[in-house]
Amino acid sequence: MTDLTELARLIRDDSASRGQPISKLGYFCAPFRPTQGPFTDRVIKVYRGSTDRALMARLATCHADYVAALHKTGVPVPQTEFHLLPEGNLEVPVIVQEALPAESMMRPQMQAAPRDAALELMEAAGQVIARFWNNADQFETRIGFHPSIRNFAVAGGQASFFDTFPPLIHYSRPEMGRMLLIFSESALMRRVGPLLRGRVTGIQDEWYSPPETLVGLVGSACRLRPEHGEAFLAWGRDFMIREMPRWADEALPHLQRPPRLPGYWTGMRKVLGLQGEPNV
Repeated sequence: MTDLTELARLIRDDSASRGQPISKLGYFCAPFRPTQGPFTDRVIKVYRGSTDRALMARLATCHADYVAALHKTGVPVPQTEFHLLPEGNLEVPVIVQEALPAESMMRPQMQAAPRDAALELMEAAGQVIARFWNNADQFETRIGFHPSIRNFAVAGGQASFFDTFPPLIHYSRPEMGRMLLIFSESALMRRVGPLLRGRVTGIQDEWYSPPETLVGLVGSACRLRPEHGEAFLAWGRDFMIREMPRWADEALPHLQRPPRLPGYWTGMRKVLGLQGEPNV
């Protein structure tokens, strides 16, 4: 049972006990791992609070349903708890998650691995993507998945997925677009985002498309290790036919050359100063 009083103290603590952020991606939050106390084996993720009780109650319900759905589709997820902590008149969403070994993070492994080892890492992540989408039909609700390289850890040939926020279940496309604005850590995004609502809403589209999630993984690998781009593309084509044949016809045309991020998203990332570090 998590000590919520200690957790609340920890997230207010500006001292060294809070530890340094372990990710600089920073769209929704900067996760940190405490250096002392009862949470040294956990990663803490603190999101923007709100006075909207209905919004937060729904968020808690959707998060519980999403973690359950990930488990039901066979996606390995570290032990994850979701809490709403009171802070003045706000409720603050906090995720407490089992910490995975730093050396298991997929992105730095991909950066250092020889070609064949990098392809093994891609296969491990791809198997999780295929497992999710091949079993997602059982849910009679809108559900998505954001399996980027930075959201995986790989150890012993097995991949784990640790990004459960925002919970990609039950929300309509316009609702998720609003979530991207409401919970963005960037004040700049919250100011300019409403002026670019269509583009911000479009960020999510890849997460709800089985072929696009796999194409997105390949694109990330090609950008990270361009010298192995042809090998990643060949792996992606083979994988779609082998493990995700329902969507192969849709994906294969996009795996003939290195996939590129949409221009509006790369522009937003530059403006916001986002970095592609593991979002643990």
